[in-house]
Amino acid sequence: MGFVKEFKEFAFKGNVVDLAVGVIIGGAFGAIVKSLVDDVITPLLLTPALKAAGAENIKELSWNGVTYGNFLSSIISFLVIAFVLFWLIKVANKVNKKPEAAPAGPSSTDVLLAEIRDELKKKSSI
Repeated sequence: MGFVKEFKEFAFKGNVVDLAVGVIIGGAFGAIVKSLVDDVITPLLLTPALKAAGAENIKELSWNGVTYGNFLSSIISFLVIAFVLFWLIKVANKVNKKPEAAPAGPSSTDVLLAEIRDELKKKSSI
């Protein structure tokens, strides 16, 4: 019975459940970003740029049997996805930015020390 209880405590700790939810949502968010890059950004920006450079079939590039075009395509895809994620997170941070709290007044200790200082000044000037 100890093993089952120990496993239950491990499996249902808040951190494990939070991590599982994060992984699932991360996978779904990854699909959204991939669709954004593949279906929107690539046709609008990347494809015309590759056509202008004369490399519209970048995946087919090879040299002496080494198909480096696939590797270049993966690097470009990674850079575009990283840029899109950076942009999305930057926008999300601006939307979620909380206004800065007004600075708090002096603490009770500071007020008390100021009163003591003022009293000492009064006594020294007499």
